[in-house]
Amino acid sequence: MRTSRRTTIGSNSIAATLCIAALVSGAGVAEATGGFSQWLAEFQSEAIQRGISEPTVRAALANIEPIPRVLELDRTQPGAKPSDFCKYMQGRLTPTRIARGQRVLAEERELLMQLTHEYGIPARYLVALWGLETNFGDYTGDYPVLASLATLAHDTRRPDLFRRQLLAALRIVDEGHQTATRYKGSWAGASGHVQFMPTTFLEYAVDHDGDGRKDLWGSRADSLASAANYLRRSGWRPGETWGRQVSLPATLGRETAALRKRRPLAAWKDMGVTRSNGRALPDASLRGRIVQPLRGPGPAFLAYANYDTFLAWNHSTYFAVSVGTFADELGNRSSLRACGL
Repeated sequence: MRTSRRTTIGSNSIAATLCIAALVSGAGVAEATGGFSQWLAEFQSEAIQRGISEPTVRAALANIEPIPRVLELDRTQPGAKPSDFCKYMQGRLTPTRIARGQRVLAEERELLMQLTHEYGIPARYLVALWGLETNFGDYTGDYPVLASLATLAHDTRRPDLFRRQLLAALRIVDEGHQTATRYKGSWAGASGHVQFMPTTFLEYAVDHDGDGRKDLWGSRADSLASAANYLRRSGWRPGETWGRQVSLPATLGRETAALRKRRPLAAWKDMGVTRSNGRALPDASLRGRIVQPLRGPGPAFLAYANYDTFLAWNHSTYFAVSVGTFADELGNRSSLRACGL
């Protein structure tokens, strides 16, 4: 993912974007953490030269040590298999989570109405993202972000990527949005209710409650407003939906290149595409493309422009479809007929 947007956004985003198969031996981890003290001293000097206050740099990075477990996780991420789509959806869109999401819609109705008015994002999408990223704030991560990012920035695999993230994290501390000791998140540095990476935080985080801090760890208002700001600036089109599950004619289902082309709904209708229940597609001026999570026969979705904002958030078909489907469930408009949901 683009660092300016969302290099990684949460544990699920990490699995989608930083996937490799090789295991790391204990010796490999030891080699990757060697010479850390000298590297850290040089990094501190760079951070100060880049305008981060010296007291912040010295205090925030004092006694930092590399975390071998972070390197192990970075090198052992499992790749999602296409055949796992139904298992993924069933695990994410549980009746318990959907019921809780509906309660959150009611509990935060006033705030969500404000955000919809200001950013043009319907409440159900913000709640769906929040629920899928951290189960509504239950699981935000407990790794010390500065130490985790320092570990990955010192490592030789992607040092530039995580060096930028570490500098951004120090700036967040320097600006007073979070303290170094309380700055915790995923092993790769995503944190808060909506799991923003540090560079994403600096670009999109919002102080909606007006207390002078962009508090994505303790403020629901700031967290949901920041999510709304991200989607809007990623190209969200107010008044449009994200997509829908569809049925494809058997012959069309095998024409992968043709399915990826964005076409008007009328064109898809002429090609024999229908809603998943067999009814005709609606008469609307939307354009969309066909998304097949299983990369062939199986569930198919007609995805519109707003679907792409979910991909900007996390470049994973599974994730993007789950957000749209969860939002549909929350809006009592689900048409998903696949996977027993």
